[in-house]
Amino acid sequence: MTDQNVKSGRRNFLKVLGGGVILAAGAGSLFAFTRTPTKAIEPWKLALGTKVDIDPRRIILSHAILAPNPHNRQPWVVDLETEDEITLYCDLGKRLPHTDPYDRQITIGLGCFLELAVMTAKEIGMNVELILFPEGENFPRLDQRPVARIKLKKDASIKPDPLFAQILERRSNKQAFDISREVQEMDALNITSVVKHDLVAGSLMRPEQIEAMRKLTKEALLVEMHTYRTNKESIDLMRMGKAEIEASPDGIDMGGVFLETLGLLGQLEREDLLNPESAAFKNGIPIILEPLETAMGYVFVKTEGNKRKDQIEAGRGYVRMNLKASALGIAMHPLSQALQEYEEVKPQFEGIRQKLAVREEETLQMFARIGYGEKPNPSPRWNYEAKIRST
Repeated sequence: MTDQNVKSGRRNFLKVLGGGVILAAGAGSLFAFTRTPTKAIEPWKLALGTKVDIDPRRIILSHAILAPNPHNRQPWVVDLETEDEITLYCDLGKRLPHTDPYDRQITIGLGCFLELAVMTAKEIGMNVELILFPEGENFPRLDQRPVARIKLKKDASIKPDPLFAQILERRSNKQAFDISREVQEMDALNITSVVKHDLVAGSLMRPEQIEAMRKLTKEALLVEMHTYRTNKESIDLMRMGKAEIEASPDGIDMGGVFLETLGLLGQLEREDLLNPESAAFKNGIPIILEPLETAMGYVFVKTEGNKRKDQIEAGRGYVRMNLKASALGIAMHPLSQALQEYEEVKPQFEGIRQKLAVREEETLQMFARIGYGEKPNPSPRWNYEAKIRST
């Protein structure tokens, strides 16, 4: 989250906390000028392009690490021991056991990583043989076995993917969207049309559908916030302020002068964010819900089954939609709360499946709101070097 992410909610907070004090650390001050976590967003600037004097696997990794993933956990770790191969594993310490008890969402994030890796390989003239779960799929949780093996071979005839150009521009936009600008159904169709691998992708664009989904997604988020263990999982992953973000550039970044000032004033404590009776919790709810109320349409991905390979392909399809939306100038924000498999959110889980006519044997893997909005800053990332296993 950046200053832009909370801009629309500042006024509500200022009424409670006292605007004069907050604004004393305004955008014109040295404090504000130095709050950008420059080191943590460097990976977006350091993607290695098409340099010929470097191991192509590093070029691929420098782009693949920019993939969207749940709670920005960046759960990928790779082995480069075998020449011309990348073996992908899940960093088991990056899972989300309370909101993602079966590692479905984490696996989808790994699928996003793999799609960007394949795209980048094509861009630099490499053919890819992608072998998923070469030592077998792992249920109910991911384990130490490899998620995928990427075998690379030079191929002058390979055709680049036009979506590659959007990798550095893609964002997950958590801001409020412009409700005065409608998304055209043809644009939604163009977004979903880039999905491959026998996935089912679709959109909801009628006003009555949008209104119903706004209500349901807000309900699901409130359930997550009021369920102590799921809320704590998110709160524990918050990186508050530049120093924390740069020390651990994963998790939920709470940066920018506004939020840092709240922290310095003692108005943004983790304990308060866990307490539904605290002022911080109560006053934060309208700010958190506001973006959901500005959805101008929705896109989704579902699969016939729910095997690990289905989840990987769902991630590959989702990131392609995100890249296509970026190319069209349309913002996109994944909403996973109603898709999660813990008990408390079951009514919303069943509700969203019913509204989308998801059959019993199908799995709704990804659901996202779309609209128009200001482009946010890139999310923090670990450098790709930090994700290579040491031998």
